[in-house]
Amino acid sequence: MGEKPGVAVVIDGVPVFERTGRVNIDLDNIESVRVIKGGASYLFGEDALAGAVVITTKRGARHGVKLAAERGAFGFDKKLARAGYARGDVNAHVQVSRRQSDGYHFQSYYKADYANGKLQYLIDDWSDLTLGFEVADRDKDSHGTVRGVTQAEEDPESVEGRDYARMFDVALDKVFLTYNRDFVSGANWMANVYRFADHTEFVSAPQKYDENGDPVEDVDAYTQGNDYHQVQRGVKSELRMGAERTGWLFGVDLRDNRYANEQEYITDFKRSPYSRTVYEAGTITEDNETEEAVQALYAEFKYRPAPDWTLTANGRYDHIRLDYTSDLQDLELDRTFEVPSWRLGVNHDLSDRLALFANASTGFRTPTIEQLFAGSISPFGDTASNPDLDPERALNLEFGLRGMGHLFGLPVNVEAAIFEIQRDDYIMPVAGQYADPESGTTDQYQNIGGMRNRGLELAVTSDASRRLSFDLAYTYLDARFTDYDNFNLMLGKRWRNPTIVHYDNTGNDVPRVPEHHLNLTVTGRVNERLTLSGELDATSRYYADEINQESIDGRGIVNLLANYDFRQGGADWSLFARIDNLFDEDYYNTARGFYDSNADGTYDEEDLSLVVNPGRVWRIGASVEF
Repeated sequence: MGEKPGVAVVIDGVPVFERTGRVNIDLDNIESVRVIKGGASYLFGEDALAGAVVITTKRGARHGVKLAAERGAFGFDKKLARAGYARGDVNAHVQVSRRQSDGYHFQSYYKADYANGKLQYLIDDWSDLTLGFEVADRDKDSHGTVRGVTQAEEDPESVEGRDYARMFDVALDKVFLTYNRDFVSGANWMANVYRFADHTEFVSAPQKYDENGDPVEDVDAYTQGNDYHQVQRGVKSELRMGAERTGWLFGVDLRDNRYANEQEYITDFKRSPYSRTVYEAGTITEDNETEEAVQALYAEFKYRPAPDWTLTANGRYDHIRLDYTSDLQDLELDRTFEVPSWRLGVNHDLSDRLALFANASTGFRTPTIEQLFAGSISPFGDTASNPDLDPERALNLEFGLRGMGHLFGLPVNVEAAIFEIQRDDYIMPVAGQYADPESGTTDQYQNIGGMRNRGLELAVTSDASRRLSFDLAYTYLDARFTDYDNFNLMLGKRWRNPTIVHYDNTGNDVPRVPEHHLNLTVTGRVNERLTLSGELDATSRYYADEINQESIDGRGIVNLLANYDFRQGGADWSLFARIDNLFDEDYYNTARGFYDSNADGTYDEEDLSLVVNPGRVWRIGASVEF
């Protein structure tokens, strides 16, 4: 729903800024995904409030060629080709793929073309050099949003209505060079240089009236063209050393990021049939650039005072400078932040099969340019600047155990932890969701909010090499606002004397966060060739809004997967079939409510922004490697 995740997304060691939490990466190029729980700013800096998702792309391939194809529901089609080379000191691969689909929702067609690869050169017995790249061209249209439960029931594909933003054209490119060297002493030095770029164009703001004030019914008519260009460049280096009872890590993280945004009207239009103002095509409404410079030092120290005890301490210091320039307003603004973050951890081995652990860690998020300088960027708005904003901060506390045992006769690994994340200095507008124009209140962003996440995580994993195996993950999460005393709900039309209703949301549940989440996967190896898997993913009910009025029912989804692997003609073949949402359960992928969107003077379930799940979806595929 466009919300920042509060979790660092790290691709090949680089924290990648994702504007909406979506990871823009080729799924067929992922080697592994690792999760770091708790505040992770001590490693990755800004926005690692609740942890990090660390993605590593594929590192070379077997010598040979792989071809794959898939078909599925709603016109899904994927083709992939991969060539690998492994001889002597060189290991390399290149992969190209295309995935496209008509989509379930109206105008939800998408296409994604990828080309990526890696070249690893073993310089000598102690060092290697890795060059990686990825280029993508992605087209995506509508998100499939409907307004209210009635449209969700009668028009789940969202034929009636227009998404606010559509026709996304995304060009991505990533390139990095990593040098690794081991030393006789056991030390290791790594240096990584990278450039990640994202160029996105799209349209927004559906056109309601033409230049004559006549209604516009064309579903493809929009008023705003958007051109967003993001470039992340940097250098990251780490030195690791160790002795019999101690270990050290020293790191430096230097970033030079640029975020450029340009918007212009793409047609002549009026905002209402009664307006005398005609907004002309070609009028530039935004032309700005934000430069973000980060210089950070971080370190880790491990110490074993006894064979069954391990102590860990981490620290990081970030110097962050934001420079904003608007060519449209001839405006230059800047702000600098100095932010420390840390982690303390302890692990105690009770036996060779059971260990206890505890840790405390921090995370932070710096204010955005819009929050710092709203009044300067939009001088005719009703929000004042506040250049003295502090970064949002999070403190994570965790206590748990890891062990091995038996369940239903199967050997299992178990991890269980209780945790609390306290988030303070949360940045919120002082006038609430909407300012009341008649009150004369000047809105401003301030560090006045807070929230707390408290819960339990449990993971049980059996040996995947056995004929029968399973993975179970369960989360209980109590997420509440601890300080949110000014929420103004607008009822009626915004420009025609709306009614503003005040709420104190302190103590309310954080929306879109279910209290219970269970995932269970059971895999059975029928024979050496055939593997069958079943997955249950279930969540409890949750609220769609901050005032906790509109609740969304929980759901339980069953997915099935079958793999058949065999060798024929000197090649390795793999066939698969998958069915998601086997029982065709009706539910919403996303649900959000925050105002009277249909402007009828009442806020209820008909004002929710919803994306309906497509229901049962199938996919089949085959690959051959030789």
